[in-house]
Amino acid sequence: MPNDTRILAVDDREENLTALAAVLDALPVDVVPVTSGQGALKELLNDDFALILLDVVMPDMDGFETAEHIKSRPRNRDIPIIFLTAGGEAGEQAFRGYAAGAVDYLTKPFDPWLLRAKVSVFVELHRRNLQLTQQARLLRQTLEAGEGEGALTACDRLLTALDERLARVEQDVARVRSGEPADRLEAHVADLRLALDVLSTGD
Repeated sequence: MPNDTRILAVDDREENLTALAAVLDALPVDVVPVTSGQGALKELLNDDFALILLDVVMPDMDGFETAEHIKSRPRNRDIPIIFLTAGGEAGEQAFRGYAAGAVDYLTKPFDPWLLRAKVSVFVELHRRNLQLTQQARLLRQTLEAGEGEGALTACDRLLTALDERLARVEQDVARVRSGEPADRLEAHVADLRLALDVLSTGD
């Protein structure tokens, strides 16, 4: 049974794509492998992805150029990108990677546990953002149906509470991106989930 969350893995070497899929197999995600930057851009035309794992060194269109094309598209510009590169090149290329829009930079051979941990953070954030967007859409529909000023005030309060919880999760993600520990991430995600559950049940 396919998962709702998709990750785009881009690497010109099939064995690297196979290794990525194996590392992420324990997560509830579908890994979509492509072997070129051009192939990645084609996939992004039709499907939504929670995260892109992007190799730096590829023929024809390298990872930096691919990232620039991705970030130039309104549909794709908010998808987080983790660059993957050979260890000896990391120091020279890290700055270019972040400048091209990367949220993180890992060197090969990467630690499987570390990669899974980082991917898990972005997958969870993606899911919560989708849920929040859906609930906000329902709220707007309710307001447009004209349920009165009291409903508007209650919805405003709830949206403010959700926004505050989401901001805490985003701060935790920023800490992870910068290599800092985010010990409160799990608690903050649980808090956000509780607020979303309240919204969905109407309590």
